[in-house]
Amino acid sequence: MFDFLAPRMLSVLRIMAGLLFLEHGTGKLLGFPLLARVPEVGSLSWIGGFGELIGGALIVLGLFSRPVAFLLAGEMAVGYFAEHFPRSFFPALNGGDAAVLYCFVFLMIFCAGPGPWSLDALRRR
Repeated sequence: MFDFLAPRMLSVLRIMAGLLFLEHGTGKLLGFPLLARVPEVGSLSWIGGFGELIGGALIVLGLFSRPVAFLLAGEMAVGYFAEHFPRSFFPALNGGDAAVLYCFVFLMIFCAGPGPWSLDALRRR
């Protein structure tokens, strides 16, 4: 019944995930929004901020979506296992819920594409 909405909602999911991811990058690298804990310059978390800033912007625009989403899924997997997993096996206890969710949302974008509302879709036309 609502199948016609699926491609559009894929675009909405991509845009919202990209905006939220971009916010992490701007917080780490640009100081907005001001985070409770800003990573040290040159740290793994600070370097990840570049992926969040640049990758988040590309995901929002839907430009080079599949390769960017694949890289960001990998970044989130590395971030989860490096930062969260050592604290506990369970994401609800180790604070890694968002990293796991981002990882799988980006894998979904990698597999399904960016949806019709994207610069990639415009380039294909």
